Amino acid sequence: MTGFNRREALGAAAAAALLVPGQALAAAPGLDAIGKQRGIRFGTCLGGRGFQDARYRALIAEQCGLIAPENELKWQALRPDAKTFDFARADALIAWAKSVGLGVRGHTLLWQKTERYPKWLIEHDFGTSPRAEAERLLTEHVSTVAGRYAGVLASFDVVNEAVDEKTGELRETVLTTPLGAETVIDIAFRTARAAAPHMQLVYNDYMSWEPGNQLHRSGVLKLLEALKKRGTPVDALGIQSHIGAPGRGNGAPFGTRDEKAWRAFLDDVTGMGLKLLVTEMDVNDKLLPTDIVARDRAVADYAKAFLDSLLIYPQLDTILFWGLADNYSWLQGLTPRPDGLAKRCCPYGMDYEPKPIREAVAAALRGAAQR
Repeated sequence: MTGFNRREALGAAAAAALLVPGQALAAAPGLDAIGKQRGIRFGTCLGGRGFQDARYRALIAEQCGLIAPENELKWQALRPDAKTFDFARADALIAWAKSVGLGVRGHTLLWQKTERYPKWLIEHDFGTSPRAEAERLLTEHVSTVAGRYAGVLASFDVVNEAVDEKTGELRETVLTTPLGAETVIDIAFRTARAAAPHMQLVYNDYMSWEPGNQLHRSGVLKLLEALKKRGTPVDALGIQSHIGAPGRGNGAPFGTRDEKAWRAFLDDVTGMGLKLLVTEMDVNDKLLPTDIVARDRAVADYAKAFLDSLLIYPQLDTILFWGLADNYSWLQGLTPRPDGLAKRCCPYGMDYEPKPIREAVAAALRGAAQR
């Protein structure tokens, strides 16, 4: 498999005719420009319908310093079958980003949930030597993808959501059955390091500061401690930051938090020498009042408090939202509001108007210490 270089990037961008309109959408400094003053990068995910929307791309180019492909680097998108890699969508997205000066971080080399595997992998015949076949499939995938983007993507979520939030234990999948959960994770990280020696390797998960996350936080901490003890090359923890109510089914009222336990968790993680990233932030306002003014204020205040809790750590230098505008947020299709209204979970609204949460993010960035 050939690598992905600048010539291919620009060629794909031109072929796709996905250039950003030249006119800026706002006169104020973008969020990334504000963050850069403190050594912090700001970005968002992008892909699918959003990538086809020229106005949305313009907003992203204006406000962000980097993107993460929303789905285009996941197994389901890259691997139509056991023998084939299809990089067309990922390459076009990365090409556009590079052509307008945006950085790109990767998501994800291994989403460690069986239901997130492609159908062919779930049904794969591992043959008479299932351990060897599982290792071959995993190694081939990680080395091919990480190797292709070595020198192009500075950071990659190597393993995503390996800890079961209900038990704190590692998830079992069709790959862990022959290999064991710890071995699968080790192979993914070690293979990524060999394929892309200078890439930041991230473990990414959705533990949070809201009540009900104790088992999840403990499980993630246990995993990270074990990786460090075994010398597995993990560089950072990606904190997804899907905050709000209901937080991953724990039933906590909007705005509640366990700040003492959260601070202890972050102290333990950074105490291992790991960096921190906010990788997928949004605020779920499902159960907030209908009134938009009150709802926006609550979302903004909660987002600001959450970011402030993280930005006291100099190890955090990257913040990405999982959607910059409400119309391209995954939350719109997930557990709708009882009143049927759209969720207001991102810095910009349906018509790309800035909302109070946008200013809350800007204020958190301005208030952060210099990195």
